[in-house]
Amino acid sequence: MRNPLLVNALELLRRPGTHKDVELAVAPSVLGIDDRRLLPESDIDVRVLCESLSDGIVVEGRVQLDFRGECRRCLTPLTGTLSIEVHELYQVAITDPDAFPIENDQIDLATMVRESVLLDLPNAPVCRADCAGLCPVCGADRNTLRCGCPATSPDPRWAALDALREQLPE
Repeated sequence: MRNPLLVNALELLRRPGTHKDVELAVAPSVLGIDDRRLLPESDIDVRVLCESLSDGIVVEGRVQLDFRGECRRCLTPLTGTLSIEVHELYQVAITDPDAFPIENDQIDLATMVRESVLLDLPNAPVCRADCAGLCPVCGADRNTLRCGCPATSPDPRWAALDALREQLPE
């Protein structure tokens, strides 16, 4: 199967200063990503600009995808769109330890996209910033009702850490 994320870089390598727009959509399975947080029916959109330098090609742009999960505070199912800014260097003769290789006059965006997606997918999303979460006593969703359970007092063993937290800047 042909890799849709292989970009012909021959013309870019011949003339520094030239650029090429790349816009494509790939299924997560093409990248070898099998993660339940990704929507199976949704593609990963890649929109980057490849610009040649004297010693390589800079790829910068955006990777965008839809994800799903559940709020870490109230367990409400949620979906969202993740937009990831990318800025990477590709080189034939690698002089930068963070650079990706240019092989056979082609750049393979698959590794960059896979790493960006897996690193930026939220592990513990929240449905909204002010989510009140679940009551630790009865399990009621505090966003929708007041349960009337008594407030629990903090564990005294954490008092020293609470005092340190008060000293931290916002």
